Amino acid sequence: MAANGKERALIHLAGIKKVFYTDEVETHALADVHFEIQKGEYVAISGPSGCGKTTLLSILGLLDAPTSGEYTLAGESVATLRAADRARVRNRQIGFIFQAFNLIGDLTVAENVELPLTYRDMPASERRDRVAAALDRVQMSHRAKHFPAQLSGGQQQRVAVARAVAGDPAILLADEPTGNLDSKNGEAVMELLRELNAHGSTICMVTHDSRYAQHAGREVHLFDGKVVEAVSH
Repeated sequence: MAANGKERALIHLAGIKKVFYTDEVETHALADVHFEIQKGEYVAISGPSGCGKTTLLSILGLLDAPTSGEYTLAGESVATLRAADRARVRNRQIGFIFQAFNLIGDLTVAENVELPLTYRDMPASERRDRVAAALDRVQMSHRAKHFPAQLSGGQQQRVAVARAVAGDPAILLADEPTGNLDSKNGEAVMELLRELNAHGSTICMVTHDSRYAQHAGREVHLFDGKVVEAVSH
């Protein structure tokens, strides 16, 4: 693809392969994946269990590195970055929303949202402003001083979304964000993601649930580590 194509796309993957080696066995989790996400898009990655969805999301989130291939994020080549540089890009450019919420039990809601911001060279007053704005976006301002154990699952996921957006990332990566929620709370979180996208957030979500994949503007199907289909909704 031409260089200007890479510059235009927020995320550009070319020839991404991921091979896991265990006991002399090679497992090809991803095989020659070509994939782009434009700024402002809402993309769902779907496919059966074991197809490579989580591996792809881990690479997109710089939690893992590809065995080979090219990955450009916001114009910066990141596939071969050193660990410290990967951590810097991950903290500033990527917001994570996990299935298990990953909130810290002995921190308040506000402290959980603020935590990733403490790793930046940011004044405390700006951190507080960002936390307040993020909690307001997810309608959890009234729970700022509560602890995770005092919240429902749906509320905990809203706090996790606030934590992800507080840093104003280039992209939100959501890994089965409704997986631990009942259908009512799942729909509420999906509506929240749709609202964030409508206000400009770029979102890439992994889901096995076709109902939730329909919420995205584009759905990318993986099978045996390869992109087999892309459908616009």
